[in-house]
Amino acid sequence: MNGQQSKDARIPRLRSPRLRSGRTGGKTSLQRRAAIRRLIRTRPVPTQEALGELLTKEGYQVTQATLSRDLALLRAVRIQGEEGRLRYELQEGLSPQGAQVLPELAEMVVSIEENGTLVVVLTQPGAAPALARAIDVARLPDVLGSLAGDDTIFLAPQKRSSAIQLAQKLRRLFGRVET
Repeated sequence: MNGQQSKDARIPRLRSPRLRSGRTGGKTSLQRRAAIRRLIRTRPVPTQEALGELLTKEGYQVTQATLSRDLALLRAVRIQGEEGRLRYELQEGLSPQGAQVLPELAEMVVSIEENGTLVVVLTQPGAAPALARAIDVARLPDVLGSLAGDDTIFLAPQKRSSAIQLAQKLRRLFGRVET
């Protein structure tokens, strides 16, 4: 072969079916989000894990990160139901219209703290992704970016804005008094 590999000896490039087709489990993300809406509307769904199990039964292959993104896009938040148990609910009445929607979400906020560099917003369990998304959609000029977990949001202020100023602005928006 004179030092050259034949075409058959080459290692094939492996590509994820998800990256290639943009689908998970043979179904599109739009179908998956419609299924999430239906499931949340028709039964109590207490956790992302429970939602993942329900979706798996319906033939969807999802990761926790995908569920978190979908729930944020659908503006699903965890609320306390009539029996005192947490469950997801869709906030369909809310339309993202900049910073005007943020005061309506104040009930999700537990506290707002800063350390001079970052602002940390603690939320009700499961509310951080939806609240971070609302902050991102609001495009506050003082916010460079956000990172959300289940009940914690880290906000990075813009260079021209300090963490202290950003925390004060958020406290005003969410009706929180400084401690």
